[in-house]
Amino acid sequence: MCLEDSQQQGMVFNIQKYSVHDGPGIRTIVFLKGCALSCRWCSNPESQKREPELAFNAGRCLGVSKCGHCIVACPHGSITLGDDDKLNIDRSRCAACDLPCAAACPAQGLLVYGKERTVDDVLQVVEQDMAFYARSGGGLTLSGGEPLLQGEFAVALLREARTRRIKTAVETCGMVSPDTIREAAPYLNYVLFDIKHMDSAVHEAQTGLPNRRILENFRILAEEFPDLPILARTPIIPGFNDSEEAIATIAGFLKPFERVEYEMLPYHRLGTQKYQFLDRPVPMGDVKLETEHMNRLQAVAQGILGDRLRIPH
Repeated sequence: MCLEDSQQQGMVFNIQKYSVHDGPGIRTIVFLKGCALSCRWCSNPESQKREPELAFNAGRCLGVSKCGHCIVACPHGSITLGDDDKLNIDRSRCAACDLPCAAACPAQGLLVYGKERTVDDVLQVVEQDMAFYARSGGGLTLSGGEPLLQGEFAVALLREARTRRIKTAVETCGMVSPDTIREAAPYLNYVLFDIKHMDSAVHEAQTGLPNRRILENFRILAEEFPDLPILARTPIIPGFNDSEEAIATIAGFLKPFERVEYEMLPYHRLGTQKYQFLDRPVPMGDVKLETEHMNRLQAVAQGILGDRLRIPH
């Protein structure tokens, strides 16, 4: 064990076991906080900021008349009594401290997204399912947010996992330093790489940043690490990239990279409740993606990439 790697610390907001959709086999996903992009359709809004965040599930709250422990526990006075026995949270006064208010809540109505953890702490959880990885070809997947944004911690996790004979994967949007991409790649067995749009101006309008660095990092992985399996993925978002032209352009970009597979992920609204917990508006509203339209877009990609297109079940 490398003590330096095992004691590296990073901000983790979830560890999810028994996943079968985020790399080969049965996997444990470690979610790291922080992302340079601000995609309007993000289903993990709690992942976007680097620091811990306080979430409030009003449905679990016992009410101030029966409890009120959080009001007393908050050292900044950011939690007060509102109307109808409900809590008010003034997020402008919340300092994202050690959040004693959440610890004081007996009903888990107040939650903390994000905790500093060491590499060893994380991998002790991951190692609990080694038998499943051995049978299925699975292992550890780093996700987020953008896990490689915490570059030093992410690379230490990957390197130590490989030392412990755990296969590794990463889900990345590619908006990180090329040096981090090159540093992480030797410790990866699999990469899931998001390519959202080929038009840089459209990409910037919907995610907050242009796509030049993303495409540069994709080329680095595909060209400098030709033996590293890559699954390129596109979340299909209504009003953003759900046109046949947009998908054809992405598929055309991928076509020369013959070892790269491609997957299109239909838009969903599974993160809506988390926006409510964080007192944020839901950017995408109630838009939907019709199955028939998704099928047409898949046919376009398949016409260009053939059996390199993977259709999720």
